[in-house]
Amino acid sequence: MQSTMMNIPLTTAAILRHGSRVHARARVRTLQPDGSVKVGTFADVGRRSAQLAHALRACGVTGDERVATLMWNNQEHVEAYCAVPSMGAVLHTLNPRLAPEQLVYIANHADDRVVLVDGTLAPLLAAILPQLAQVRTVVVTGGVDLAPLQRDGLTVVDYEDFIASQPETFDWPEVDELSAAAMCYTSGTTGNPKGVAYSHRSTFLHSMAACAADGLSVGADDAILAIVPMFHANAWGLVYAALMAGADLVMPDRFLQAEPLVRLISSECPTVAGAVPTIWSDVLNYLEANPGHDISSLGLVACGGSAVPLHLMQVFQAKYGVQIVQAWGMTETSPLAAIARPPASVSGDEHWALRASQGRPVAGVELRLVDDEDNEVPHDGESVGEIQVRGPWITGAYVGDEDTEKFDDGWLRTGDVGRIDDRSFVTLTDRAKDVIKSGGEWISSVELELLLAGHPDVLEATVIGVPDEKWQERPLAVIVVREGTKVAPSQLRAFLEGKVAKWWLPERWCFVSEVPKTSVGKFDKKVLRAQHAAGVLTVVEV
Repeated sequence: MQSTMMNIPLTTAAILRHGSRVHARARVRTLQPDGSVKVGTFADVGRRSAQLAHALRACGVTGDERVATLMWNNQEHVEAYCAVPSMGAVLHTLNPRLAPEQLVYIANHADDRVVLVDGTLAPLLAAILPQLAQVRTVVVTGGVDLAPLQRDGLTVVDYEDFIASQPETFDWPEVDELSAAAMCYTSGTTGNPKGVAYSHRSTFLHSMAACAADGLSVGADDAILAIVPMFHANAWGLVYAALMAGADLVMPDRFLQAEPLVRLISSECPTVAGAVPTIWSDVLNYLEANPGHDISSLGLVACGGSAVPLHLMQVFQAKYGVQIVQAWGMTETSPLAAIARPPASVSGDEHWALRASQGRPVAGVELRLVDDEDNEVPHDGESVGEIQVRGPWITGAYVGDEDTEKFDDGWLRTGDVGRIDDRSFVTLTDRAKDVIKSGGEWISSVELELLLAGHPDVLEATVIGVPDEKWQERPLAVIVVREGTKVAPSQLRAFLEGKVAKWWLPERWCFVSEVPKTSVGKFDKKVLRAQHAAGVLTVVEV
């Protein structure tokens, strides 16, 4: 028997129509350079998205051409998020933190035809424009001088001029829900970055998962502070979730430092936020050094990208009334795959142990553990294997890439190593490439990092494996000490004693002013390994 339900495509246009009509009074609030906040409504976003779509049509975007953005988190970027995929084109977010040669590779690989660029990033684009083979139109926000971008055969126009004379309604086409809506590229820690194309259907379903009670529980009474850059895995889906739920969007633009963020939270009172752990660590340090700020409006902070230190969650909750919830995912998973929300019946140490995990999969996502021989291992909380994932918003291939090594019969090989307990809570013990093999036994760099980050004098801690004549590899702990404090390697070793096996304890220590980070804020261990190999790091042995 066949269903009698209407077959309505799940598309970004459906999200846009709903957000701009049903939640027309919801707001987009963008932080300005002078500290003021510019306010627009979802109705404004709907009108201006229609104008942007007409303008893109007029400059030759008639099919699924790629329209790139090199922009910060602001209303104009939200308009691009809405207009580009809803008109049938493909939104491609470019990461301004990448090296110029990577940006060139990515833009050419994606076959970008139009670039929308923030005025503050125009110099970065101008430097690489001659190498962008297919770009024909550049649209610049912010009312800046366009002359540095001018090239023969290239149209360069101010954003407001670009959309000004266009109609405020657009007949959004009924696109195939399985067609691409947006593209993001992996950070390219090994080899060239790889493209992931999100479909309209996957975007719609991912937004529903974010809004669900076991996701981020977003509703119309919320205001979402989208700190995670909009060029990073579609801003973790926060923009589309806000449009779907009718939650306000609070956008920090390019001001991601602790002081402007704390002031924005205090003035705009967001209830939900999302950012990587390093952001929240900086915010905590600022709050501790500058008491008196009220950030208690934040009911839920989704934190991911790397493991969240337990002490960071505990201090925020006990002292500032802010619940940081660890979420797990990657560019290839759109990114929400699992979230650490323990059952209400769990308390005490067990509650915090589950909070420190990567959580359990949200509805629609399936996980399994696989050993080195591709055999599934049990979810008993002890057996360790590579985590593999599948679901309706999990990628099944990379764009234009014949390499199928990361995919196994419908499952994505994440490269994350960990265990899953009988309640389906996932605990990551390492990345496959970062796990340390010492004397034939495995040491988890992630577990050591989380423990070291709990020391009161430690600001940042990361651990890499370095060659050892006797044991093959041993851990090297790289430490950033909090300002105004001192701590010795022997004290840190003593702090670890009893918390891990004795043979896990690092003998090698290195103190640095800052741990190198990737373009999305993760510790860049490949840089540290290269620095160690080159003899750049000063290593102390105890």
